[in-house]
Amino acid sequence: MKKSLLALASGAFILGAAEFVMMGILPQAAAATGVDIPTAGHYISAYAIGVCFGTLILVFGRKVPPKSLIILFMVIALVGNLASAFSVNAAMLVVARFVAGLPHGAFFGTATLIAKTLAEKGKEAQAVSVMVTGQTVANMLGVPAGTLMAEFLSWRLAFGILTAWAAMTIVLALAWIPYVAPIKDAGIAGQFKFLTRRGPWVILAAVFTGNAGVFCWWSYVSPWLQKTGGWSSSLVPMLMMLAGFGMVIGGLLGGRLTDHWRHAGAAAIGQSISCLGLLLVLITPGNQPMTAVLTFWIAIGLFFTSAPQQLLMTEAGQGGGELIAGAAVQVAFNFGNAIGSIVGGAMLTTFSMNYRYTGLGGMPLALLAVGLLAFYSWRCETDTDAIHRLRETKVD
Repeated sequence: MKKSLLALASGAFILGAAEFVMMGILPQAAAATGVDIPTAGHYISAYAIGVCFGTLILVFGRKVPPKSLIILFMVIALVGNLASAFSVNAAMLVVARFVAGLPHGAFFGTATLIAKTLAEKGKEAQAVSVMVTGQTVANMLGVPAGTLMAEFLSWRLAFGILTAWAAMTIVLALAWIPYVAPIKDAGIAGQFKFLTRRGPWVILAAVFTGNAGVFCWWSYVSPWLQKTGGWSSSLVPMLMMLAGFGMVIGGLLGGRLTDHWRHAGAAAIGQSISCLGLLLVLITPGNQPMTAVLTFWIAIGLFFTSAPQQLLMTEAGQGGGELIAGAAVQVAFNFGNAIGSIVGGAMLTTFSMNYRYTGLGGMPLALLAVGLLAFYSWRCETDTDAIHRLRETKVD
């Protein structure tokens, strides 16, 4: 494995852990900053807002070599997580979380371009999936570890470790990521020209609806495991590790399939996995084995789509909009997360806090994502290099 991909995966780990660890340490952070749990939810939304605003870094950094951008993003992540660790009140933590979220979408857009550029011919999606694996490993190990730290040591320690990790990643990026030429300078307006076409909007709509569907359930996965599955709260971190393992497997499988088939077609398969899982959340009886299997299964589908969707948008933005297009995936992802949480909460209110009905709220959204990706594949991927490679393999 190329060292450059490991450096990129290290950066993805930081951002993945920084985004999701707050969900596991929210009670402790709320108590330390003197607010209730609903108000502490702003610590999660502040990060998501930062993700959206951070895309502007790419608008004004279009002439900067991608390696330098990656280092800049890690510096911002270091500052944001360090400020989070030392926040003394709610306002300071909200601002710190906003800063920590700024590099998220821009990083993944830039890292996708670097991974694609440095990959061996025909293995671009696998290279992207290796980079994204850092985010999935964060969910498998980093988030449960942060939750345990908050339970037995201090929630601040989780952000302190991420600060040190960011410093390490800066060193790795300097040493291992080679020079990659900046993208074509198409001007500020030219970076967004790809949005005048229908295809990119179809992809982004699929990312948004697909993640909204999954997060109807995922936002409430901890109480679902306890109330529906009968798991004790002490075992939930272990089940989150199981989900993270599913994310790793899904990301790697999605990358491998994408290199041998249509990108949107591969993403549609990943969304179909999630859609089936959400249906089973609704219709199957709650017990420990089934809830554990579904946690693992839906997690596979969630990140199966990462590499193909990132590549689809990077390719859609060719000609000067590659970085913005890649970052737009993360913006759509985070908007989907936010809306999914709202829809899932509405289903719980409507159905007397029956957590199985989060599947009812999420399944139609995930199914819509499958349809959008299938439509894009049918209309825009009728003849691709991946299809040629697949045909050649069959002939041989």
